[in-house]
Amino acid sequence: METLARLEQVIQKRRDCDPETSYVAHLKHKGRECMAQKLGEEAVEAVVASLSGSDEELVGEAADVLFHLMVLLADREIAFGDVIAEIERREGISGLEEKAGREVTHAD
Repeated sequence: METLARLEQVIQKRRDCDPETSYVAHLKHKGRECMAQKLGEEAVEAVVASLSGSDEELVGEAADVLFHLMVLLADREIAFGDVIAEIERREGISGLEEKAGREVTHAD
């Protein structure tokens, strides 16, 4: 977790750097839609790697997904700790139970 905390700090610092010299600043300059699109692309690449790539390829794509998620969270001013807290809140709850608790019933 220390590594992710350091990464979060680096992302925060680089958001206001020159977009020509910082990838994080470049993404910020392009806007949230671009950040979301990039996260989606990385997620698809992780899915593909999970099905047909090597373990090393999947690890690399998973790192890309985490990085781009953290950039998007920073743009929304959501601390990564909030995500961890939500995971901890769900700990010990069946995934099926947790999902059922989130489902909204619609009146027809």
